[in-house]
Amino acid sequence: MQRKKLKIIRQFLMIIVFVGLVAASLFTGVETLNINDLSDKESTAYLIFFSSRIPRTVSLLIAGAGMSISGLIFQHISRNKFVSPTTSGAINGAQLGIVIGLIALPTLSTMGRMIMAFVFALLTSFVFMGLVNRLKFKELIYVPLLGMMMAGVISSVVTFLAYTHNIMQVVHGWFFGSFSLVISGRYEVLYLILPALALCFIYANTFTIAGIGKDFSTNLGLNYNMVLMLGLILVSMVSAAVVIVVGNLPFLGLVVPNLVSLYSGDNMKKSLMEVGIIGMMILLVSDLVCRIAVHPYELPIALVVGILGCLGFVGTLAMKGNR
Repeated sequence: MQRKKLKIIRQFLMIIVFVGLVAASLFTGVETLNINDLSDKESTAYLIFFSSRIPRTVSLLIAGAGMSISGLIFQHISRNKFVSPTTSGAINGAQLGIVIGLIALPTLSTMGRMIMAFVFALLTSFVFMGLVNRLKFKELIYVPLLGMMMAGVISSVVTFLAYTHNIMQVVHGWFFGSFSLVISGRYEVLYLILPALALCFIYANTFTIAGIGKDFSTNLGLNYNMVLMLGLILVSMVSAAVVIVVGNLPFLGLVVPNLVSLYSGDNMKKSLMEVGIIGMMILLVSDLVCRIAVHPYELPIALVVGILGCLGFVGTLAMKGNR
């Protein structure tokens, strides 16, 4: 009973902080907005609020929830707490798909780039899982090391192709995460993440069972290979959409699931909502720091997320070591 009360209090405080961060995101920026000016559709404040501030905040929410939850899925299907889209090469695979698309079809539309990013992210994820299954020693640290080595190789190929075809300036934005260019008409691809998140909630129990192991889940009547494929498709979809609009967001999919598992356990259905909310909150805080730190200029959000993620990951390891 006491634990249930603490959970309700924690969730209530989380919602209050979340609403406050959303409000701060909407009204923080170079231009100071007055609520009274928003009633005038011809005013500059109205234009900035609805064409820039709202799209940016919505993008932060979708990207934060998407990357955090996709990290949770990847950790379940790989049965490794150190695996995420950034430590498996999925993000780098999406970047490679974009670069190849720009080289082969320079006039490719945003949706076409999204498809290329998705296909290459999915292929990279399949290769990663295939190599993991062939590992003789599947200790906790070996699997993410394999993913980081793959990511390094793919990143080198991406950089080489970009320099060779003189498109380094074009693809630079997909290497480092930033929401500074998110405006109305340039972020809608992120809405493709919403159906993927809905499927995550629907199949949460299925992913939890698959995380126990192939033999055990098969004995329970689960089609393990189909669940694995579904998980990789969802992770690749989220990774591709985030890279197309924002760029790379390091550590988010790695730290948030581990942080939530400290007090919610490994049941995916119980922790899924909190993973998404905390991911959104971390991204909102990081974006506010980016806008305030060097005002009126702006830092890349990947820099702040990387610092916070690194500190959070070390802290999570320390807490898990003391338990």
